[in-house]
Amino acid sequence: MVQGTVQVTHGGSSRWRRRSGEYPTLTAALAVAGDGDVLSIAPGTYRENLVLHHAVTLRGPEDGSGSVRIAPLDGVALTLRASAVVQDLYLEGQDRAAPALLVEDGSPELTDLRVSTHSAAGIEVRGPGARPLVRRCTVENPAGVGIAVLDGGGGVFEECEVVSSGQTGFSVRGGGRPRLERCRIHHSTGAGIAVTGEGSGLEALGCEVYEVRGAGVQIAARAAARLTDCAVHRTSADGVTLDTDAVLTLAGCDIHDIPENAVDLRSRSVLTLSRTSVRRFGRNGLSVWDPGTRVDADSCEIHDSTGDYPAVWVSDGATASLDSCRVHDVPDALFVLDRGSSVDVTDSDLSQVRNTAVSVSDGATAQLDDCRIREAGTGAWFRDHGSGGTLAGCTIDAVQTGVIVTKGADPTLERCTVTSPAEAGFYVSAGGRGTFKACRVTDSSGFGFHVLDGCRTTLTRCHTERCARGGYEFAEDGPVAEECTGDGSGLRPASAAAAAAQSAPGGGFTGAQSGVRTVTAARSPVAQPSQAAPAASVPRPADPEPAGDAAAARASGAVLGQLDALVGLDSVKREVRALTDMIEVGRRRQRAGLKAASVRRHLVFTGSPGTGKTTVARLYGEILASLGVLERGHLVEVSRVDLVGEHIGSTAIRTQEAFERARGGVLFIDEAYALAPEDSGRDFGREAIDTLVKLMEDHRDAVVVIVAGYTAEMDRFLTVNPGVASRFSRTIAFGDYGPGELLRIVEQQAEEHEYRLGEGTAEALLTYFTELPKGPAFGNGRTARQTFESMVERHAGRVAQLSEPSTDELTLLFPADLPALSAPC
Repeated sequence: MVQGTVQVTHGGSSRWRRRSGEYPTLTAALAVAGDGDVLSIAPGTYRENLVLHHAVTLRGPEDGSGSVRIAPLDGVALTLRASAVVQDLYLEGQDRAAPALLVEDGSPELTDLRVSTHSAAGIEVRGPGARPLVRRCTVENPAGVGIAVLDGGGGVFEECEVVSSGQTGFSVRGGGRPRLERCRIHHSTGAGIAVTGEGSGLEALGCEVYEVRGAGVQIAARAAARLTDCAVHRTSADGVTLDTDAVLTLAGCDIHDIPENAVDLRSRSVLTLSRTSVRRFGRNGLSVWDPGTRVDADSCEIHDSTGDYPAVWVSDGATASLDSCRVHDVPDALFVLDRGSSVDVTDSDLSQVRNTAVSVSDGATAQLDDCRIREAGTGAWFRDHGSGGTLAGCTIDAVQTGVIVTKGADPTLERCTVTSPAEAGFYVSAGGRGTFKACRVTDSSGFGFHVLDGCRTTLTRCHTERCARGGYEFAEDGPVAEECTGDGSGLRPASAAAAAAQSAPGGGFTGAQSGVRTVTAARSPVAQPSQAAPAASVPRPADPEPAGDAAAARASGAVLGQLDALVGLDSVKREVRALTDMIEVGRRRQRAGLKAASVRRHLVFTGSPGTGKTTVARLYGEILASLGVLERGHLVEVSRVDLVGEHIGSTAIRTQEAFERARGGVLFIDEAYALAPEDSGRDFGREAIDTLVKLMEDHRDAVVVIVAGYTAEMDRFLTVNPGVASRFSRTIAFGDYGPGELLRIVEQQAEEHEYRLGEGTAEALLTYFTELPKGPAFGNGRTARQTFESMVERHAGRVAQLSEPSTDELTLLFPADLPALSAPC
């Protein structure tokens, strides 16, 4: 489309100004136009850089066809330095160093513009005097920022759309302070909205940010923002992030379908949420880090996690407050950890939690008042020394265990009720402490209060009813219990003395029978802890860190040292260490309350015979046992003949028997490809494979399976059953030994059997192994051991002829002892 004409209607008050004129270019028209004049632009493409110095009206056809294109070859397409009116134009820019539309001063009104450009920014508002009103404008800029407000600029953006920006969709920095109303920002390559720098701010009302390849909203470096009735969803990174003294208020917002953290804040940032929903997030719903960082949530809902992480995470000295909130359908509800970290939860519901509703560890504290916890694995877990806080007036219902206190943690629980736990109502172990005042347990399938390991717990005016295994179970040197009562259900007195204590008027605990150290009882008597059932039979929640960890670590180190001592196999050692490191870090993450990455432990070993596959498999089992992954870690080595039967049905039985022998250890199947010969026909080996695949799925944590064989044949084996390849985490290739490595094996054999290599023997061995044929019969390490045995035999034949050989003659091996190269390998 060629350039059209521009009609200027002069709008001055003087009679002589009220006239019209036509001009061939916009530049010429603007040169004669003044305040109040209207420039009507005919359809066409105008290759001009326009600058508006006057309060004119610049408009295209009213049909909104976008037939007027302002498209200079470089520079800014349209610059506004006055309170002009611009409407119904199509702007294009090609300058990567300049915006397509620049507002530098005044309060212009921009309506129904379409900015489709490859510029530094689609629209840029710059300077403290720039305050545009932008309505129903669309910005598309695959090369840069959609809209930028900076250097003190401001303005109001109503019903605008930013689509497909190559960087941030809407960027505010340098003290800019715009207002957004009912805007949509989507398909940006960077953040949807980014507000950065001291003095920068943004207010958004009824806006939507979605489908961005980055964070939805970023507030950083002392900036502030307020979002009301906004939605952030379908991002590729976090939904909302705050960093370095950022301040954000979310009111009535909806943050959902986020693959990472829905909201993440750190470095002294402050977030206030009200009436906000956070749902369908892949990591944390709220992630709060660092001293001075704080979240205050009121009447919010966090639910339907799609990942395996806590819904609310507070750590490194941060604080969080939740009032009248709901957290449900999540793996874990609230994790607070690290000294100085704290949470304050009031009148809130935590429900349908797969694991732990409230976890407190590493010196953190939690305060819960009048909260309701139901349908969880564990209601609250105070994990270790320095961890504590208060639960007051809380109800915990339909959980596995109500409250767990371990490893020196010392919380206070007042007026809390646990109803229908599958195990204990309150469980204290491993040096945990805790003060329980006026707490109740009813309808427990286990004990009401279960305190063991001599924990210094204090119970005052507590009560139990209808607890299947008994109201109270205490170890020797147990807690202090005062004025505690119960109906005695589920328990039998252990002795006549215990029975007398229960039947005595006002009777209660006796220190001799129960381990309670200070006892007074003014109400109905509490049953004695049962001595009939040994403590080992009581179901106990797993402590976050078993007491034997240090010993296990030492055992693991010793086995890894043995692995390192093997000759060669550098890549194999790296692979095994990578696996064990993943497992060890997973255990540590679990102790820290984090989700451990799933590690499939089944392996494929490929390589020639004699490369150490069986030896490494045996060491791998020992390592897993030392890490607590396997119960025993023993090796059961089988091959086709051990698994495949002679008639229908016998193969499955044999395979199951071999699997059972390996339970708690490693099942090593050598030459596994023989189970699926290429011309198998009705071969029963396929039945062994099918049975094995099912057993590996049904008992995935009981046995580690390693299949081994030649590389090409194992590649074929992994394709014979759709489930085979998916069961194995990785393939580890065992390369052939080189001459130097074979020499080291001989040297190790000699040292082990108290022989030494004489002068020139090492060099002779290197030459021997270099020239040795490496055909199909070559046995790698086995060949090296056979070579050493042949040398010992030749040495014996030589030394036997001596009447009184010296020590050197009895121990030294010389080149003459080497077998001939024609000897079989």
